[in-house]
Amino acid sequence: QVHLVESGGGLVQAGASLRLSCAASGRTFSGDFLGWFRQAPGKEREFVAAITWNGGSVYYADSVQGRFTISRDNAKNTVHLQMNSLKPEDTAIYYCAGTDLQSRASRPKGGSTWYEGSQNYDYWGQGTQVTVSS
Repeated sequence: QVHLVESGGGLVQAGASLRLSCAASGRTFSGDFLGWFRQAPGKEREFVAAITWNGGSVYYADSVQGRFTISRDNAKNTVHLQMNSLKPEDTAIYYCAGTDLQSRASRPKGGSTWYEGSQNYDYWGQGTQVTVSS
């Protein structure tokens, strides 16, 4: 069982940067696929970014492409989300999540962009609030 804890959220002005971190405990997640999602008030949880087990491939939502960067440090069991040029519409609770594709009971759903589906992730952090003022 993997336990995730996010940190790094806060209140910033538009145009500023934040770096979110997600630390894992319980077991190593070095072989797991990891993602970041966010949920704004009154909205559904949405995909932000994802990264393969070795960092060889990364994926972004169109809304954050070019502004956010996902990275991971398997030696430290951490995943990060560098957020630049923040906008008020980035305001949300940000969650990290993961899945062990080798051991999951069923194949992820959603075809080639399965990583965008929150239902395909097996463990989640509690979230960290990001608020961007205009």
